[in-house]
Amino acid sequence: MTSEFSIAARLDRLFQQVRGAGQGEFSYMAVAEAIRRDQGIAISHTYIWQLRTGRRDNPTIQHLRGLATFFGVSVGYFLDDDEARKIDGQLELLRSLRDAQVTEIALRAADVSPSSRETIADLVRKVWELERQRKGDS
Repeated sequence: MTSEFSIAARLDRLFQQVRGAGQGEFSYMAVAEAIRRDQGIAISHTYIWQLRTGRRDNPTIQHLRGLATFFGVSVGYFLDDDEARKIDGQLELLRSLRDAQVTEIALRAADVSPSSRETIADLVRKVWELERQRKGDS
């Protein structure tokens, strides 16, 4: 059984939550190739698979840095439980936003005045409150 704080579990969460341009999970080949090409770190797709599945569990700091950089997190994600919890929370929020299909709303809201953003936030909050009331009445 893999601990939620193991390298394997953390790497698995990154693979599951961080998406590529096609919105699918990255392949081991794509990750290894990007790390080699963009960071000059020698790493194979097989080694990444071994880390993710727990077959290898003692990566070098260089490999952890390469994986962290690729997935856009700090290397502390792999080394510090508090940092991992914080980043996992952020990744969960991003997943929720993606799943809720609110990206378009967020992108459009970013391009309006601060007072208009405040109005949008108020409207969203009111709709949320109405939805919660309806669910409570059911």
